[in-house]
Amino acid sequence: GFLVIALYILRGLFLFFMRQTIILMSRHIEFDMKNDIYQHYQKLSLGFYRRNNTGDLMNRATEDVNRVRMYVGPAIMYTINTFVLSVLIIWSMFDVNSKLAIYCLLPLPFLVVIIYYVNTLIFKKSGKIQERLSSLSTFVQERLSGIRIIKSYVREDYTRSMFEIQSNDYKKDSMSLVKVSALFYPTMLLLIGLSTILTIYVGGVQVMNGSITAGNIAEFIIYINQLTFPVTMLGWVTSLIQRAAASQKRINEFLDIPSDIQSTNDNTREINGNISFKNVSFTYPDTGIEALKDVSFEIKNGEFVAIIGKTGSGKSTLANLIMRMYDVQSGAINIDGENLKDLNLKDYRSKIGFVPQEVFLFSDTIKNNIAFGLDTVTDDEVYEAAKNASVYNNIIDFEERFETMLGERGITLSGGQKQRVSIARALIKSPRILIFDDCLSAVDTKTEEE
Repeated sequence: GFLVIALYILRGLFLFFMRQTIILMSRHIEFDMKNDIYQHYQKLSLGFYRRNNTGDLMNRATEDVNRVRMYVGPAIMYTINTFVLSVLIIWSMFDVNSKLAIYCLLPLPFLVVIIYYVNTLIFKKSGKIQERLSSLSTFVQERLSGIRIIKSYVREDYTRSMFEIQSNDYKKDSMSLVKVSALFYPTMLLLIGLSTILTIYVGGVQVMNGSITAGNIAEFIIYINQLTFPVTMLGWVTSLIQRAAASQKRINEFLDIPSDIQSTNDNTREINGNISFKNVSFTYPDTGIEALKDVSFEIKNGEFVAIIGKTGSGKSTLANLIMRMYDVQSGAINIDGENLKDLNLKDYRSKIGFVPQEVFLFSDTIKNNIAFGLDTVTDDEVYEAAKNASVYNNIIDFEERFETMLGERGITLSGGQKQRVSIARALIKSPRILIFDDCLSAVDTKTEEE
């Protein structure tokens, strides 16, 4: 009795340390994978983000990574546990009576065939479910971002019906996977039941022949019941592995995409701000729209240049090309006489102040939004930048002043205030090149002059 208790305590200790080791390892792998994915996302060009939805990107970095973690954690742990337990049980069965053990294990080949068939189904259905989940995430993210438009046009009912359609599509695909699993587990238990029946029948014949005792049959039934857990876990682990394989395939699809913008120069240099376009042509690769064709001009250091044109004439494209968000297909852009492609990209962009046409502010304090482009900054520098952008007086009217928390995309501020905070964010860097992309559209004439 003491030996049995000691063995169970030892088994519990080993299981505890195994869980601690494998589950902890899976969490570290999850952490590293999310960091790698996020780091890779940041290296990719704007073209990548034009082609892919935010919801899909988020889903691959969260839900898909979690599926992979379930494989490298619980799946591996239970696979080891199942394998060791099954080997010990089968060895004990053959040690008692080889003939009876063979009959007990006769359903095993059928189980292998079923697992192979179910694996294929689960892999296909899991990939489809993850695609549906990405679409659903994208839909929700877009609608929540545009909630003001939805309310303004009284489209709540329409949006709700569209969400129900998306949810139903996801539910149908999920239910199809559940049905496969629902058939899988009872089938495995049926095979266990067949093993029990064969054990009783064949064992009964052998008892009548005097080959074994009734106690041996009871022993075999206990062994079969102990095999129930490994067989059940086998089905669950099979599902985890196939879901993880489908998710890892989705993750690799993006991780294998190289960045369109490559920068191999690690040297830093001073930028004076002389910009030269020489016969530059550019066509957006995702849409095929020709934005620029054989454009040439020069901007000298210290000059103020205004580029005027109708909507869609390529003004924003020029700004993106100067910052090297895209590479030109033909021609060359030179900065201080050196080809833009040969410059250290991070160092070059750090010397540019850019105010986009569509202002984006983070869900943070006004102070942190203004100081976003710098690692270290003083309060006086933030105040000075706000004054230069003519937004200081507006900010000090708030109760929390520069510590005022902004809502998502700066929703707390008016359109003009958001634009001026964005301008302050560019000015605080004291950039060598300053680019304004129609950033005063929501500012009144008096403030614009200031």
